[in-house]
Amino acid sequence: MPLDPQAQTLLDKIAAANVPPLHELTIEEARQANANLFITRHEPQAVRAVEDRVIPSPAGAGHGTPIRVYTPQGDGPFPVLVYFHGGGWVVGSLETHDAQCRALSHGASCVVVAVDYRLAPEHKFPAAIEDCDAATQWVAENAASLGGDPDRLAVGGDSAGGNLAAVVALWARDRGTPYLAFQLLIYPATDMHCGTASQQENAEGYLLTRDAIIWFRDQYLRSDADVPHPDASPLLAPSLDDLPPALIITAEFDPLRDEGEAYAARLQAAGVPVMLKRYDGMIHGFFNLGHVLDQGQQVIEDCALALRRMFPAKGS
Repeated sequence: MPLDPQAQTLLDKIAAANVPPLHELTIEEARQANANLFITRHEPQAVRAVEDRVIPSPAGAGHGTPIRVYTPQGDGPFPVLVYFHGGGWVVGSLETHDAQCRALSHGASCVVVAVDYRLAPEHKFPAAIEDCDAATQWVAENAASLGGDPDRLAVGGDSAGGNLAAVVALWARDRGTPYLAFQLLIYPATDMHCGTASQQENAEGYLLTRDAIIWFRDQYLRSDADVPHPDASPLLAPSLDDLPPALIITAEFDPLRDEGEAYAARLQAAGVPVMLKRYDGMIHGFFNLGHVLDQGQQVIEDCALALRRMFPAKGS
């Protein structure tokens, strides 16, 4: 399909603003540019409560991992989604994904716990995974105090956050705890080799460029030796058996499209129930762009519906 007209309008506006490419900015400039694009000024979705907390960090004494807990209307205990924001492991924050977490909490009637994991390059691989994994374990152990049900726990994320969610699911499987009912992977990065056809076809002109992907990767990883490590490239994990059911979202004009779809195919081959949905005409980042893209609104509704369907009913 051709590029979605709304996406084209957005890309034209960004081009007209003459903002330098992300990979040519300083780290702080890149974080500000990301915030400027993705923090919405629209009235947020109402939920019953939003609470910022700090939980213990694997970095040790004197450190903590900030989280933001979204509680929906209604009576709990609710299912729980632990959510990891995108941003190439370098940019992004609780604020850039606040609107999406509110909408998922409301639409799926679940507690959403957003994790403000440590960012690169200040904190290299695998610091982000360690934070996300520790936060998931903490949520499982403390779900009742959050109004949640530890037996109905999921992980999710977009882009780099989808990568982190996939790896956390692998770690939980290998450790045997916590039990995860579902994984929500929105255009996840799954192969650090960056050699797919979609990386070439969509290398320029669709918001996320291949140059930016490589820049993000180089900020995150310690060296090229990390590229094939399954904790960086979950597509290369020796086994994807016994993982939670998954919804994998991809976008037609996204450099990450093929590796997300390859991960879905490997999960399916391993006997894992998978729903794969490609959004035609869409670009990377559309999950965060519901204020300007109709399909950005639609994908949140689709994710919320999938969460509702995949969380087992209480007592089942």
